[in-house]
Amino acid sequence: MNNIIAERNKRYNKYVDSVSPKSGTAKSLWNSFWVGGLTCMIGQAIFDLYGLAFPNLTEQMLGNITSMTIVTIAILFTGLGFYDVIGRKGGAGSFLPITGFANAMSSASMEFKTEGLIFGTSTKLFTVVGPVVVNGIVWSTVAGLIRLLFGGF
Repeated sequence: MNNIIAERNKRYNKYVDSVSPKSGTAKSLWNSFWVGGLTCMIGQAIFDLYGLAFPNLTEQMLGNITSMTIVTIAILFTGLGFYDVIGRKGGAGSFLPITGFANAMSSASMEFKTEGLIFGTSTKLFTVVGPVVVNGIVWSTVAGLIRLLFGGF
């Protein structure tokens, strides 16, 4: 019996290897690096342009506006199909926290838009957002308690 299972697993692994796309680690790392770096450079350029356009705003406010702009661009790129191309090329570099999250939210809501605004788009949007918000609250609370207990204020 164990030989049959081992042979089946061997055939399955051979099949998976034959149909899986081959990619070199060095090439994937390089693409992630330059796509992520380019995304960050674009974000910095947007921040600097907002700083020139609105010199009276604080850095924190400029950062907030820049983040909103980057999220909007990521959602727009997702809707137009560009983000998928960037994701295939850039791998992990395209999933920087803010752009990757915006892509995940908009992709999920777009996929189920045929089910309507409430039961399709809105519901699927919150299936992605919900776990992120819950984990953010839970782990920030844990970190705050650890700091309170061991680090003081």
